[in-house]
Amino acid sequence: MAHALTLDDLQRIRCWHLAHRLDHPVEYQLWDSVLTCWVMAWVGWMPAYAFGALWALPLCALGVTAPYLYVGVRKRAHRAQRLRCDWLSTAP
Repeated sequence: MAHALTLDDLQRIRCWHLAHRLDHPVEYQLWDSVLTCWVMAWVGWMPAYAFGALWALPLCALGVTAPYLYVGVRKRAHRAQRLRCDWLSTAP
């Protein structure tokens, strides 16, 4: 089974992006968007379920896994040498 991202892992990646936001502004904004979707999903799943908006539950599930998916896609692209990810040394 793949390594799950911990809050410490998310914080380390976030700190790298903050330190390099002027050099990598798009990557910084993209990581902010991923974290925003993650928080929205964690906050939104219970109201979606409680109010019967079952169509939103798959979106919440996708949002909860967004950081893991993002890091996985970036790792694969880095290994294939299609994309350089300097922050991978901070990720698991």
